[in-house]
Formats: sequence, structure tokens, C-alpha cells
Amino acid sequence: MNDLVVKQNSSLVAVEEAQEVVTVNLAGQVLGIPVLEVHDVLNAQQITKIPLSPEWVSGVLNLRGRIVTAIDLRARLGLPPREDGEKSMSVVVEYNDEPYSLQIDSVGEVLRLDGSMFERNPVTLEQRWRNVSTGIYRLEKQLLPILDVEKLLDFEGAAKAA
Repeated sequence: MNDLVVKQNSSLVAVEEAQEVVTVNLAGQVLGIPVLEVHDVLNAQQITKIPLSPEWVSGVLNLRGRIVTAIDLRARLGLPPREDGEKSMSVVVEYNDEPYSLQIDSVGEVLRLDGSMFERNPVTLEQRWRNVSTGIYRLEKQLLPILDVEKLLDFEGAAKAA
């Protein structure tokens, strides 16, 4: 993993090496997920609903004989739901030795980003993204928040904060 060293009085964070991220789109926002945390990228899947589950749990799916919990990131982050009939994609990650399918709108590309350009979350970044990201990269026309899978899937911590 990358070693992060925070410089005094600066929003820049020194990362020893370049970071590769998979870009994903969620409600018009482009986000990055570190490549090493992505196990699979899936097209729309057959999802089985789970009774009495939180609204952001879409259900479960079977991925090569393994049960994977599907998380609707739009609902998890308080974003408007997809339009009826709009397909989603999923990025499979692991948290606490359990696989999770993060439902997103679409997958972009894999970017190799210079570690020296990594910054802490600016205070102007929308709160929902600040709460689930480790920091940002400033791309040519936009900010690229990097998702922190642990923060995103820390359901117990989120429940206590609510």
C-alpha cells in the first residue's frame, strides 16, 4: 500500500509512488477506487432481495459460488435513485474478509496518477464525498475523490453517527 506522509501547513500529501485507480461514475460525479482494492467489475447482475435489510442494501448476488452483498451507493450516500430501467454496474471490493458489490452508474478507465499530486480533501468538497474519501487528485477539468472502502462500508460506525 502507499505510505502517506502529511506535510505541515499544506493540503498536499506526499505519496511515495504513483497510484492506479479505477474511475467510476455515480450520479454525475467521477470517483476513483484504488486498483488493488477492486476484485471484479460486473455488468448488471441478478440480485436477490433481502427482507428487512437497510434501504441501501440491494440484496445479494452469486459470484462464482460466493455470496456477495450488493450495496446501492446512491442510497448509501443519499443520492437520488436511478431512473426506472437505467442499468447499473458493480465494482466488487472486499471489507472485513467479505465481498461487497458496489453498485455504480458506470465504470470509466484505469488512471495512473502521480503520487505527488494527491491532496487531502478540501473543505469545499461536498460533505458526502469528504466522508468517504481519502483525498483527491485535481484532474484537468474536475476533482477526483478517491473512495476509502473502509469508510464507505463501515456500517456500524455510520449507524452510531446517525
